[in-house]
Amino acid sequence: MTEAAPPSRPGRPGGPATAPAPGPVAWRPLLLPTEHGGWGLLAEPLLLGLLLAPTGSSWALAGCALLAFLARHPLKLAVSDALRGVRYPRTSKAGIAGAGYAAVAAAFLALALALSTGPLWAPLLVAGPLALGQFLYDARLKGRALAPELLGAVALCGTAAAMILGGGGSWLLALSAWLLLALRSIASVTYVRARLLTERGQPTSDLPPMVVHSAGLGAAAAMAGLTAASWLAVGAFVLLMSRAVHGLAQGRIGLAPRKLGFSELGYGLVGTALIAAALMPLG
Repeated sequence: MTEAAPPSRPGRPGGPATAPAPGPVAWRPLLLPTEHGGWGLLAEPLLLGLLLAPTGSSWALAGCALLAFLARHPLKLAVSDALRGVRYPRTSKAGIAGAGYAAVAAAFLALALALSTGPLWAPLLVAGPLALGQFLYDARLKGRALAPELLGAVALCGTAAAMILGGGGSWLLALSAWLLLALRSIASVTYVRARLLTERGQPTSDLPPMVVHSAGLGAAAAMAGLTAASWLAVGAFVLLMSRAVHGLAQGRIGLAPRKLGFSELGYGLVGTALIAAALMPLG
């Protein structure tokens, strides 16, 4: 979720603009992002990875992912200010907070690599550029667009694949987990966007979330047919499809975004648990 930028003031030639300080800047808004959906998209791959590969390497990588997630918000504010050539009372504190989080995340990553028994780094090479793409959108205050939300969701899902490989799991298990969880996350992003637009009375289409849910259901069925997963994976997407059909058919009912976020978190965790159970035979 993108924070609205304070009004900018033109700076002097050759230097950044500085806004007058209205008072001391609190640390808490910089240290803890206010978004709700992002926490769910983070929790699901960590839960899946720990269920399928409960190793020391996985726990360390989970810590790295959490700290990297926390670092994104303050770093976004600091980089956004720099790109716009402005400097606010929050700017230096945001940079300090982001750098601190990033340093601890790097320490957790080093520990995960040291404890890993497989190519943990491989999925990170793919997920890293996707996460960077989302961050660049964020820094330009365009993080609420569809593209960065999808980039971030797919990148986070790669954490589960890295945890599995780092714990000695197979490539089949890691890629299957990434695929199913990525389809689940993309379905969630498209559904929530459509549901929020409906609540705001803005034009929207049910087609994108229905297409993505159908793709997830089809992929789960194909994997079950090929014994790459059990039929519980199909059950996960049937549950999610039912939620989407019901939710989008309701129309405007005064559903608050916060309530929708918590509801989606619940569906996501149940779906993730079902996907984990479906993939355990591959372990």
